[in-house]
Amino acid sequence: MLIQKLKYACIAALFLSACSKKNDTATEPEITSYQFVFTSDSHYGITRPAFQGATNVDAHVVNAAMIAQMNTLPTLTIPDDGGVNAGKKIGSVDFLFHGGDIANRMETSANVQLASKSWDQFNTDFLQGLTLKNNTGGKTQLFLVPGNHDVSNTIGYYAAMSPLTDATSLTNIYNLMLNPATPKTPATLNYATDRVNYSKDLAGIHFCFIQMWPDSAVRIWMNKDLQNVAATTPVIIVAHDQPAVVSNHFTNPNGTFNINNTDKFDNVLDEHFKDGKVTSITAAIEQRAFAAFLKAHTNIKAYFHGHVHQSQYYTYAGPDNDLALPTVGADSPMKGLQSMADETKLTFHFGAIDTKTKTMTIRECYWDSTPTAPSTPIKWGNLFTIKLN
Repeated sequence: MLIQKLKYACIAALFLSACSKKNDTATEPEITSYQFVFTSDSHYGITRPAFQGATNVDAHVVNAAMIAQMNTLPTLTIPDDGGVNAGKKIGSVDFLFHGGDIANRMETSANVQLASKSWDQFNTDFLQGLTLKNNTGGKTQLFLVPGNHDVSNTIGYYAAMSPLTDATSLTNIYNLMLNPATPKTPATLNYATDRVNYSKDLAGIHFCFIQMWPDSAVRIWMNKDLQNVAATTPVIIVAHDQPAVVSNHFTNPNGTFNINNTDKFDNVLDEHFKDGKVTSITAAIEQRAFAAFLKAHTNIKAYFHGHVHQSQYYTYAGPDNDLALPTVGADSPMKGLQSMADETKLTFHFGAIDTKTKTMTIRECYWDSTPTAPSTPIKWGNLFTIKLN
């Protein structure tokens, strides 16, 4: 009888344990909302004429102040504005995207510091100073792309620089984002082959993080990458240059195609400029090739960029006005078109993604709205909602 009672007791215990495990699994919440920050053009190595009552303020100070405000996001409540997560407390931030130009170009006329020192300051402010957590309690992930200043510091520039090159910022972006088995050094980085093109599946979206702009060389990589992405999966491009790319970033089409002070091409894009011989001509041929790529990949739903130094939401129509690509441009804490003259216009973007409805809302965050009281909470600006299906 005792043995039989023990048998029944064991069976009951196993049943209760199984039920407990089943209930634990059933109560695990499904994550349907992800949130992120987008900023760009930190330009370490230069100063702002004025910031929070001081003059000639170093980029290290300005960017650290911006990060300090980003760190307050979890305590804030999103406005009841009809966008994704409207009226909810933020709580967590899953990703931070940076659109490049971490180091300013080391031109002698501007007396700019070494890219290596600029990277050390970026490391202190962004990699160490950011305290945000994702929705599972882990550290917020950073995703970086290089800008034209990071690349010019690596390959040289047509104006005098001192030293002539310093590949530190580009090398560290490459190591952090591509995680090579043997990390590169500024001396071992091979610019011809070591490019910052990578993709990540985040929040049900396939993000393509690319070096500079989707020129013909980058589109070869993207075509291969997107072969493994379902046509129903939304794709977002994160780059430094705007879709209406500037002509001088292409490779010099003249002479020996080198970087020189006569032609003034930066050579930060592999593709040779096809529209003419001078940088003042619009890059129409190149944009049409990108437009054809977008038409062939209709699941590309949005484009994020820096370089223009302006917080903006707009629709890129292409050179022939036959596209409708939702586009987000980021302000620069050091060179903003509006925020340089008026620091109360300093912004970064806060994004929220609803994975069930495949909807994304981007909101402007004015992080220095009261310069005399730096701890004033972030103020909300415009919003931009994008359907991703």
